[in-house]
Amino acid sequence: MKLSSLLLGIVFAGVVIAVLLLVLGVRFHPTTSLQGAALYNSANEVTVKGVVTAVDEFACPVSEGELGSHLMLKTADGVLQIHLAPARVVHGQNLVFSPGDQLQVVGARVELFGKSGLIAQEITRGNESYIFRDHDGKLLMVQ
Repeated sequence: MKLSSLLLGIVFAGVVIAVLLLVLGVRFHPTTSLQGAALYNSANEVTVKGVVTAVDEFACPVSEGELGSHLMLKTADGVLQIHLAPARVVHGQNLVFSPGDQLQVVGARVELFGKSGLIAQEITRGNESYIFRDHDGKLLMVQ
């Protein structure tokens, strides 16, 4: 009787711990080993021009697991996913990008989630320029 009570107690404790971890927001899915500025490689920096086809927000290693702002940019060479910054930063700066916007993006090439993309360092729209990161990938727009 005591052994079964002990096992039942261990199982119950495990369930309680798992529920607490889920409630506290611990993630159990694997992420890339590199995050944030560590993903930015200035040796891979390029400049592309294109038209925004979609705007999206999702958790991303570039935003260190936070909700990040992203654009899909149709270029002459295909569609690229543009990683901007954590959504809270983009919203805090009142930056709004829309499908149809024509942009020039300077950023480092990266392959994430099976999609070719750029981590934006600077974006130019018309005569407006937005600098997101320094040349080491460190986020400059902070909130």
